Amino acid sequence: MSHHHEELRSSNRDLQEVERLVDRRRFLTQTSMGLGALALNTLMGQSPLQATGTQTGTQEIPRFIKQIAPKAKRVVYLFQSGGPSHLDLFDYKPKLEQLRGQELPDSVRKGQRLTGMSTNQTSLPIAASKFSFQQYGESQQWVSELLPYTAGISDELCYIKTMHTEAINHDPAITFFQTGSQLPGRPSIGSWLSYGLGSENENLPTFIVLVTKNKGGQPLYARLWGNGFLPAQHQGVQFRSGKDPVLYLQNPDNYDDHDRKQMLGYLKQLNAAQYDTYGDPTINARMAQYEMAYRMQSSIPDLMDMSDESEATYELYGKDSREPGSYAANCLLARRLLEKGVTFVQLYHQGWDQHLFLPGGITNQARETDQASAALVKDLKQRGLLEDTLVVWGGEFGRTVYSQGKLTKDNYGRDHHPKCFTIWMAGAGVKSGFSFGETDDFGYNIVKDPVHVHDFQATLLHLMGVDHEQLIFKHQGRRYRLTDVHGNVVKEVLA
Repeated sequence: MSHHHEELRSSNRDLQEVERLVDRRRFLTQTSMGLGALALNTLMGQSPLQATGTQTGTQEIPRFIKQIAPKAKRVVYLFQSGGPSHLDLFDYKPKLEQLRGQELPDSVRKGQRLTGMSTNQTSLPIAASKFSFQQYGESQQWVSELLPYTAGISDELCYIKTMHTEAINHDPAITFFQTGSQLPGRPSIGSWLSYGLGSENENLPTFIVLVTKNKGGQPLYARLWGNGFLPAQHQGVQFRSGKDPVLYLQNPDNYDDHDRKQMLGYLKQLNAAQYDTYGDPTINARMAQYEMAYRMQSSIPDLMDMSDESEATYELYGKDSREPGSYAANCLLARRLLEKGVTFVQLYHQGWDQHLFLPGGITNQARETDQASAALVKDLKQRGLLEDTLVVWGGEFGRTVYSQGKLTKDNYGRDHHPKCFTIWMAGAGVKSGFSFGETDDFGYNIVKDPVHVHDFQATLLHLMGVDHEQLIFKHQGRRYRLTDVHGNVVKEVLA
């Protein structure tokens, strides 16, 4: 029996020696570039802020962030999933009324591709908006009757009317806006900011996601707020309405705080030993998530307790704000998260995909979102937060000027249109009461100042003090960034 034990001990020693050699070989071969780059940074006299080590799964390399004076400390992105119609909300085209029912001229379409839903239509009749527009505020911005509350804050808003994208269908278009690529697997915009900037509050995640409950429409996937190939602690954490705002956060029955703390202590020791052996940075990322979850057990109940909100606040956001999980309630919760130092809050609201029966559908969507969106801007301003918070409102593309389906006096639909659409921003670092870019008389093509998705992303990062060309992460031999290989800061919208 003792001879058997000796063989086992010898075998274990051999295995440990192999692991030691492999680990040493991995260190020498796979981190050489990172060590060389760090040495180069030292020779060039760069500060730790300009070159900080970041682990990439198998290799440690520096990431370079050119220090830009940040205008914004935090972002709240109100994403309107489905493609809101710019022609019925913001981009007023009075000449369309004269052309109602006429065929969209070939000189306007210019052979641009259509979705499979319009390709087989024998006619592409022009559909003027059913809704009236007026000019509002000192800036005299045109806004539809559908958005009276948004119209009321037009002097706070910076409209970009020439957004355009490369994707014509929902999933790749949403993925493109959120990750900079139409293909899934890249880190989301909130994850990039978490990776680059971190958080002001160690008891809450840097990146939090809120999705309006019980909404139909195009599906939303967790990968839209995923970390991709960035370390796992940078993924967005979804908060839900109900008893458990964050899934799997609470202790099981008969399992108290002492038990949890003791378990995490032992787990940390085991993971530290594992990391010493293999050097896999995902081990530390996993531990960071465990520890964050433990701290959130204390921070979340206080955050979700809305009893300290005044009646005036609920009136500002609208009656739906009393219904947990509604868009209005999520806007109010977003403000509370921003107050707590969360860097990036993303709201998703589905249902803007009106291929048919657009007038009724878009009226409902506007009713659900208009008051609360405007209230969030007002609330941030009255609390002194708007001056260093960036608010963004927009979807993944716009809608066609021609009607999808039958056009009648009171009814029409609109297909997807990636060539031009409107978003708005407000707050830190952007001009207020300002409209940028022009589309043609049909709202179909851009005639002045186009803004690509990557331009928008570059501008957002710039406002947060990050150079989009320098915030990089090496993965599988390539250096990735949110804006991929192009994109320019839209300086014209900067205050």
